[in-house]
Amino acid sequence: MMTTLRNDPRKVAIASMVGTAIEFFDYYIYAAAAVLVFNTQFFHSGDPLSNELLSLSTLALAFFARPIGSALFGHFGDKIGRKKTLVASLLLMGGSTVTIGLLPNYESIGIWAPILLCLCRIGQGLGLGGEWGGAALVATENAPDGKRAWYGTFPQLGAPIGLFLANSAFFTVSYLWGHQGLVEWAWRIPFISSIVMVVIGLYVRLSLHESQVFRDTEQQGKLQKAPVSTVFTQHLKPLILGTLIMTATYVLFYIMTAFAQVYSRSPAKLSDAGHPMGLGIEPNVFTGLLLLSAIVFGIFTSISGIYADKMGRRKFLLYVTFAMIVFGLCMPMFLSNGTPWTVFAFLVVGMALMGFTFGPMAALLPELFPTEVRYSGSSLAYNFASIVGATVAATFAVQINANYGILGVGIYLAVNSALTLVALWLSKETKDMALDEVLAY
Repeated sequence: MMTTLRNDPRKVAIASMVGTAIEFFDYYIYAAAAVLVFNTQFFHSGDPLSNELLSLSTLALAFFARPIGSALFGHFGDKIGRKKTLVASLLLMGGSTVTIGLLPNYESIGIWAPILLCLCRIGQGLGLGGEWGGAALVATENAPDGKRAWYGTFPQLGAPIGLFLANSAFFTVSYLWGHQGLVEWAWRIPFISSIVMVVIGLYVRLSLHESQVFRDTEQQGKLQKAPVSTVFTQHLKPLILGTLIMTATYVLFYIMTAFAQVYSRSPAKLSDAGHPMGLGIEPNVFTGLLLLSAIVFGIFTSISGIYADKMGRRKFLLYVTFAMIVFGLCMPMFLSNGTPWTVFAFLVVGMALMGFTFGPMAALLPELFPTEVRYSGSSLAYNFASIVGATVAATFAVQINANYGILGVGIYLAVNSALTLVALWLSKETKDMALDEVLAY
């Protein structure tokens, strides 16, 4: 008989949270550096605008690498176990980030500088693609009965923690060494410092045992030779539903953090269609507001798990998603001719909704798939949603605002939320389902 090995709940919580904290920390420090630094340090076209566009274009590399990473790490996570795969994804993701902080610039090695930067960005994307699914499974497959959604909020807490730490890091570096010092060399500090979180994450994860539900599946001979292929051939409907359920969450997140940032910081001028393109708020003021709203994000992420365990994931998210539709249609109340106070109110309400919709996902998406393909299925759904909802959300929102105003942006959020509402309506409640059960779709 196989010995039952139980993981310490505190280790499970920390192990699942650290990786996703690194994920969002990495994303935001890279995004900040792409705007402030990489256009001068790694690109040298002779045209400042071209350098900026080339720098910003590297952001998309990670999004397109993430589904590949989810398929790659999902394959091994469903074949050899969650623990080993999660350690590998953390090493790849963290190693890529630290390497960026050590890269020579264009002046030192020429064209190799942007090439190596792009390779590191792809490495980040591959690692991120496998990170979330593994972290979610570590949390939920080791959770006590009746508390899967609450334990699932721990990997989700990595998002507000990473958001807060990334903004704090660049704010501190800029304050201590000034903008010139930041651009010349101090930008490397946040990248290199992420090694601290990687070491902590490795220490905790290496001490974990494989989840009992995976060990049971392995012992019963249910493991698949090609888990990803099995997802597409036998579990396509939950994959599509999971992708659509997660899409509105991504759209809301990038409207809150990317579009709102661009709109708030941009000069207060009108577009050709006569709509305001910005509010002219000082960048450091918006950064401070975003830091405060990240705390709201974290609080409501934690609360969401309690309600999702009591009410059920589907019922709770139906209410939250309907509230997101209302929030989208009310967006002009906050941002049309807005002030720092109305922008702060917008961020607080939006981040509260973000916490409510994001928190239960680490429980809901894995529960859509059986144990033998759970890593692959949940990771693919999560990362396919990032392509649909994240890669274009901020760009679309800026263009929609220029042509139709803030109400148009709100309608864009409302439409995506409506699609998620339909997907939730077509899905099944998983609150009382044992993880070794298989839902029939």
